[in-house]
Amino acid sequence: MNINEIKGIGPKKSALLNKELGIFTTEDMLGNYPVSYEDRSVIIPIGEIAADGVYFITASVVKIIKNYVYGNKGKMIKILVHDDTGGLEIIFFNASYYDKSFKVGEQYGFYGKVTFGKSGPQMVHPDFEKNSHEIKKEILPVYRTVKGITQKDLRKIAREAVSESININETLPVRILERNNICGRDFALKNIHFPADKKSFAAAKYRIIYEELFLLQTGLFIKGSSRCRTERGIAFSHDNYVGEFINSLNFTLTDAQQRVIREIVLDMESAVPMQRLVQGDVGSGKTVVAAAALYKAAKNGYQGVLMAPTELLADQHYDTFKNFFKNTDVKIGFLVSGISAKEKRETLEALKAGNIDILIGTHAVIQENVIFNKLGIVITDEQHRFGVEQRMKLAAKGNNPDILVMTATPIPRSLAVIIFGDLDISIIDELPPGRKQIITKVVSKKSRSAVYKKIEKLLNEGQQVYAVAPLIADSEAVEAVSAESLYEELCEKYPKYNPALLHGGMNQKEKDYIMQEFSEGKRGILAATVVIEVGINVPNATVMIVENAERFGLAQLHQLRGRVGRGEKQSYCYLITDPKSELGMERAKTIEETADGFVIAEKDLQMRGPGDFFGLRQHGLPQLVMADLVRHIGILNSLRSDVKEMLQEDPSLSLPYNRCVAEGVEKMFGSFENLGI
Repeated sequence: MNINEIKGIGPKKSALLNKELGIFTTEDMLGNYPVSYEDRSVIIPIGEIAADGVYFITASVVKIIKNYVYGNKGKMIKILVHDDTGGLEIIFFNASYYDKSFKVGEQYGFYGKVTFGKSGPQMVHPDFEKNSHEIKKEILPVYRTVKGITQKDLRKIAREAVSESININETLPVRILERNNICGRDFALKNIHFPADKKSFAAAKYRIIYEELFLLQTGLFIKGSSRCRTERGIAFSHDNYVGEFINSLNFTLTDAQQRVIREIVLDMESAVPMQRLVQGDVGSGKTVVAAAALYKAAKNGYQGVLMAPTELLADQHYDTFKNFFKNTDVKIGFLVSGISAKEKRETLEALKAGNIDILIGTHAVIQENVIFNKLGIVITDEQHRFGVEQRMKLAAKGNNPDILVMTATPIPRSLAVIIFGDLDISIIDELPPGRKQIITKVVSKKSRSAVYKKIEKLLNEGQQVYAVAPLIADSEAVEAVSAESLYEELCEKYPKYNPALLHGGMNQKEKDYIMQEFSEGKRGILAATVVIEVGINVPNATVMIVENAERFGLAQLHQLRGRVGRGEKQSYCYLITDPKSELGMERAKTIEETADGFVIAEKDLQMRGPGDFFGLRQHGLPQLVMADLVRHIGILNSLRSDVKEMLQEDPSLSLPYNRCVAEGVEKMFGSFENLGI
């Protein structure tokens, strides 16, 4: 039913409901859940009210005082009411239109906030109704309103919607509902809008949260595809090639690295294609873990590929891997857009012929003319820089190869299971021994000059400095330091250290050139934006200064700090912050107090919410209405096995009893085409 068919909802209100709240029909209203409730199910005797709070009372009018003057502000109506236990004042300011609403001796129901004044308890501007027969005890919904639309209007539409909901379609299979003792959708919608009692409300709320998370997880499993499909992958041999590789290293792996390598090896030796995410804080040693997996593939006669987000990072990996495999017969290739046409042609020919075992590169490796002879494993580094589609496009160059994705951005496990719902998760939660903790200090703007004075000593000793600003250029709209103005200031202060400027507005060739110069020690100071958040190792860079730190998220601050502390020297991170920004100060203090990226990530998630954490929107995560990925992670974990079981039996959701799920998923994600089906 269209809302303009409801009595009392005319064209003007309909237009507002359409434009401001997106409500066109009674079905739309069913999905417009209340933001809170007024509990009028229990009548509280006036004599039992001992503290300020919101109460529902029934009382008889004893006296009405009209045009009561209060100060110089105007007039009010004061109504004295009593029940069997005590009395209370009801007050309406500047409300002469209530003159005829009350009669002495009549009983009314009042709902509102009670405060205690000099004359006792008072209720100001409560909702009320006359007790013609009996006051109705109920729990009433409170909706988000806009100017021109009242709660009464929205409740009227909701009542109409609920009365029609008997024909509403179910979105979850009956067997899932029965197995988990979950109420039906019709019951849930009725009781989320007008709860019969608190128990019914709890059941309705749980059902709606469960449904949202069930449909979300189903869609993401389908989108990831591999976990829900039954294709056979590569079962690599059980030969101890990985142990052979580890023994060849001139350093000892941490327990965490060894644990994650064991998890990867078990996956590789299984016929089910590996789908694994490796999370590791900055400096935890993910690269050697990737090298172990690639070595195992190569010794089994298969090729491997590692895709990095930038040419500089790819180049660094190439050098690292050449060092890892220098005493082996493993052949490594390099493919980025910046190499010559001759080098590219030779690399592509060697790759196709099977004369390259491991290919290191950027997005260039997913181009159509890149043909592998026998691709066995695909690794993407800094996974958040790539979409699922790019990962799948690279994997499509082989016959169900194993897939390993890596990120140095710690993601709370509660969120990782959503973003990477198709992946198993490994965490390297230990740093190599001997690494010195970065000394982090929160500094007020007043002490800014003292920080720059401190770094002179380190610059004189030949160490290098990052100075990061939130803006590229000065802006009249935003009061913050820009990278350009910071660069000019540093050139003036420290000309002999050859400062450089780096920001996202430059082309890739310029950025790579500047980073190369900085990494080679030709530049002592680098003024930059967050473009350096993920970058190459510069062990000689020991200082990170973050200007206007209050403008950065926790994850960004942690990543920026991770640019230093990569060598043997003591490193420092200075967070220059405006103390007027309470949230900014809280973020900076969190970074100052902990170096654990996963603790920081959880805190970041709490502060920002799942919608904005880590740019989740770019992952195509649908908007949740009632479910919360942080608070309801327990429900999410409990339903994942049901989703997996359903999809293993019916990957395309084509069976009659699963069509309701398909329709719900399609509505949530837009269409099955968005899921790659």
